[in-house]
Amino acid sequence: MLTKRIIPCLDVDNGRVVKGVSFVNLRDAGDPAELAKFYDKEGADELVFLDITATSDNRDTMVEVVRDVSEEVFIPLTVGGGIRQISDVRRMLEAGADKVSLNTAALHNPKLIKEASEFFGSQCIVVAIDAKKYNAKLTDQQDQSMTVCEELKVDLDTGWVVYTHGGRNITGVDVVKWAQKVADLGAGEILLTSMDSDGHESGYDLQLLRLVSSSVSIPVIASGGAGTLEHLQQAIEVGKADAVLAASIFHFGTYSIGDAKTYLANRNIAIRPLGK
Repeated sequence: MLTKRIIPCLDVDNGRVVKGVSFVNLRDAGDPAELAKFYDKEGADELVFLDITATSDNRDTMVEVVRDVSEEVFIPLTVGGGIRQISDVRRMLEAGADKVSLNTAALHNPKLIKEASEFFGSQCIVVAIDAKKYNAKLTDQQDQSMTVCEELKVDLDTGWVVYTHGGRNITGVDVVKWAQKVADLGAGEILLTSMDSDGHESGYDLQLLRLVSSSVSIPVIASGGAGTLEHLQQAIEVGKADAVLAASIFHFGTYSIGDAKTYLANRNIAIRPLGK
């Protein structure tokens, strides 16, 4: 049986780890390299580093910060934010990343997923999907730089819509349809974040998570909403997630990685033991 993974997330802005609510109202959570070292010793299974303003600021990911973080960890490191082309993927891998997360650039150029997975291997390519429940009242800024093909358009009645540029711009792309598309293009994993739940600590969007997980054959990482250890259990058992990503509950000391692993193991969920 494959073990489920516990993954802390380092959202980085201007060289500092931050955490917000629904992608806004950010508060400082510490130095990325120090937190990375801490989580490595705590027994995290992997670590995700997201430069959350690289795309919206139209700049490259902070390579030096990535290098500093990678030097502190001996667990798989995924890096995302501002990855636009194959050369960016290469640069992040050379800086110490084990996987690279594509988001906005993949939506604008889906062929990037196929090219990157064929060149570096699908195990290196994660596609991040930032999702919000669709309704006619959404007035968020439209991503004018992309055209949505008919096969990917969001279901106006029941769908979740994909956002770009760190959750700033709405698209007309349906989340489940996009998840299936990226899997077909060769992505090795999906990082699925519910913008509605992010930072609220009231639980993952289990309906969204289950829909996406059941629609693809590649692993799905649950993100957005963890507030209790029971929420992690629900994401795995109800949402069918292969991994759970969390930030607030770990950054601010509500729970430790050990707490999470013990809780899940005691409920017969296959978890890699601490120290392994």
